[in-house]
Amino acid sequence: MNEHDYDTLLNIKTGDRQIGFHRSFHYHRYEPTPYAALEELFRHYELESRDRVVDFGCGKGRLNFFVHHLFQSTVVGVEMNDEFYGDCMRNLSTYREKTKIRNDAISFRHCLAEDYEINPADNRFYFFNPFSVQIFIKVINHILLSVESFPRDIEILLYYSSDDYVHYLEDHPLFQLRKEVVLTGEFAKNEYERFLVYGLVY
Repeated sequence: MNEHDYDTLLNIKTGDRQIGFHRSFHYHRYEPTPYAALEELFRHYELESRDRVVDFGCGKGRLNFFVHHLFQSTVVGVEMNDEFYGDCMRNLSTYREKTKIRNDAISFRHCLAEDYEINPADNRFYFFNPFSVQIFIKVINHILLSVESFPRDIEILLYYSSDDYVHYLEDHPLFQLRKEVVLTGEFAKNEYERFLVYGLVY
């Protein structure tokens, strides 16, 4: 299915309008993860219904709805932009019209990523290169503090990741690469078209 077909299936709108670059160089322009890329990821990487996934810089919520549709996982979207947050809430309303879901199955937080309070149940964290490595490091530190207080297995999922993100996790003593999904087809010519999954070292 193409992008429009998936949006129609899920009864949401995640394409169309883009918003220009943020005034701070720390925050990157929003682009949704292509559905075709997500399809390929989830052929090689499965979530459980008991997982709680956090999408930092969720935009209009595409990943949130797609993950819930496939796995019935709980998904939290974190979005700082007023307009995109409004889009998320409208999409949540229309998704609910088509799908019976628990009230807390999909939710959105209107805040900066570094201000999101990590929930003890959060265990999967998704980043489509949404901000600078400085903010990424802050978020990772918040995650690790949460794990220290509430021990659990976590995974960091990166898509189209900046080299800075990768270098930071590769050099971090608490993380190791668990899986790499290199995209094929139309994505194959670009080395950044891949998903990297990092987990805690045991």
